[in-house]
Amino acid sequence: MLKAVPRLTSVPHVGSRMSKTCNLAALAKFHRASGAACQKAAHKSHDLPPMPPCDFKPLKHQGMSKQHMMEIRQLNCQPMTMKVTYYKSPVFIHQGHMQWLWDTDGKRYLDFFAGVATVSVGHCNPKVTAVAVAQMKRLWHTTCIYVTPPLQEYCEKLASLLPDPLKVVYLTNSGSEANDLAMLMARLHTGNHDMISLRGSYHGGSQQTMALTSNSAFKYPVANGGCTATMCPDVFRGPWGGSHCRDSPVQTIRTCDCPQGQCMANDKYIGQLDETFATSLPSRVAGFFAEPIQGMGAAVQYPKDYLKQAYQRVRERGGVCIADEVQTGFGRTGSHFWGFQGHEVMPDIVTMAKGIAGGFPMGALVTTPEIAAAFSKGAHFNTYGGNPMACSIASSVLDVIKEDGTQQNSLVVGTYLLTELAKLRDKHEIIGDVRGKGLQIGVEMVEDKVSRTPLSLAAMNNIFEDTKDMGVLIGKGGVYGQNFRVQPPMCVTKDDADYFLAVFDRSIQNYMDRR
Repeated sequence: MLKAVPRLTSVPHVGSRMSKTCNLAALAKFHRASGAACQKAAHKSHDLPPMPPCDFKPLKHQGMSKQHMMEIRQLNCQPMTMKVTYYKSPVFIHQGHMQWLWDTDGKRYLDFFAGVATVSVGHCNPKVTAVAVAQMKRLWHTTCIYVTPPLQEYCEKLASLLPDPLKVVYLTNSGSEANDLAMLMARLHTGNHDMISLRGSYHGGSQQTMALTSNSAFKYPVANGGCTATMCPDVFRGPWGGSHCRDSPVQTIRTCDCPQGQCMANDKYIGQLDETFATSLPSRVAGFFAEPIQGMGAAVQYPKDYLKQAYQRVRERGGVCIADEVQTGFGRTGSHFWGFQGHEVMPDIVTMAKGIAGGFPMGALVTTPEIAAAFSKGAHFNTYGGNPMACSIASSVLDVIKEDGTQQNSLVVGTYLLTELAKLRDKHEIIGDVRGKGLQIGVEMVEDKVSRTPLSLAAMNNIFEDTKDMGVLIGKGGVYGQNFRVQPPMCVTKDDADYFLAVFDRSIQNYMDRR
């Protein structure tokens, strides 16, 4: 039988786990030796394999000094930029090419975070860049009142990648905007108001989507009601989980005696959803939001049949089902182009952004003609939605994904990464869980595998900083800030994966040696 685990208490939220920002007096430490010298020293002192080669030659930085940039960042940029600077010694990025970034000193970094899972086909991908330059010379912007080839071509191409009846495309500027629009559509179409999401989810930072987002670090004390978060079916950290719950090459370290084809953890989490319907919602609802794999939650995966049964219950209560593909879409999970396909479900609305245009600001929503008809009763207009530049770039990204086989690469390299990371989990007591599909990967850090207490703020920052200093950039996430996020551009190679694994292993070992 599955065993429930005690609820963790006195755990700081993710906002309390952010790195402290540096003051201007400490800026002198940012002036390091040249990139080549730094990397040579790092390889020697840490006995790492050589960083994979790159023939691209970046331009020399000749702009403002790092000290001046930090002064402006503190005085003129909105305060949140300092809160999310992340590192004790910030990274001053100057140029990018495919999976590589260079700082203003010329030091090269292997990017395993892709601008928060956004640079889908690589930084300044030459094919996409060529299309962007050509479109820039032809037409930057005009209103979508006029018929422009890039808009029509992209909508046709995007719709062809989604199953019937998901064929009506709305273009936006971000994932938050797409999800905000999805909430409005769901309420208009159903005539109901209440929305449901999963705890630990992130669906945006607008006033409406903030209500869907279930992580206190991203919430403000403003009115945005009508949303209820049910228990996230997290089979590692949640009360129930076993050894074959997830659709992933790697399962949890928990055990169970579920018969083949059955998952008692799934039954328990669906029971929690039923409890939410019975106690916290009216008899009719507007919709249910879920990421196929949680992004900000650091690749939290659900039991295999959870979304199937959740969708059924939502529809029985008059609601529509929304798949938030902002991080999982465009082949990142490897096995499928869209994350929802891995769950064998059919959403009523699909939202997307991030990798859609490889880093160019863009988002989209795709829905059915029936839902679109309900929405057309009023006038909806978006100045930049369908911008010719955005559409041309997004169209080129789709071409590159197909021509270069990036979805297949995500599957092959991602599966290799997950398998090798699982070996590090077995090696290190502080790696509690490795999970994900393709290049949507999360590594959950714990004080020990028995208690599963989230690893401390100081330890997380220590490993994070060490990994950066050895030339690899990754992300952090999770409700308690206890996860590392591994979401590189989908053009990374097995050699890149090996270098990341060596650096990550060394960073953890360095911390364990100090501990």
